[in-house]
Amino acid sequence: MLRPFKDKVKTLTFDNGSEFVKHEVLAQALAARTYFAHPYSSWERGINENTNGLLRQFFPKRTDFRRVSWQQVKKAVAHLNNRPRKTRGYRTPNQLFHNYFVPLVEQNIALTT
Repeated sequence: MLRPFKDKVKTLTFDNGSEFVKHEVLAQALAARTYFAHPYSSWERGINENTNGLLRQFFPKRTDFRRVSWQQVKKAVAHLNNRPRKTRGYRTPNQLFHNYFVPLVEQNIALTT
């Protein structure tokens, strides 16, 4: 999924979950450096931790996700992706993505067709 943005991805920071066991393959594919946050050092992944906290507004701890509909998830994602972020100059994640990354993808598509 990140391949279209290969020239923009310089580093990736992961937590220590087993889902990142193949981090070296990802790093090689993107020519990016990978880092792992220290255990219990949430400040090393600040935006991620902040987003987790925002998600808790929709899905409190101990939420049984077997009872959460796909529509509820989509609504929460849409809300958060359109919420201005102080750390991003009060721009929304959608604004940042569509103004920065989408033109790059369109340019890459035009070059390959």
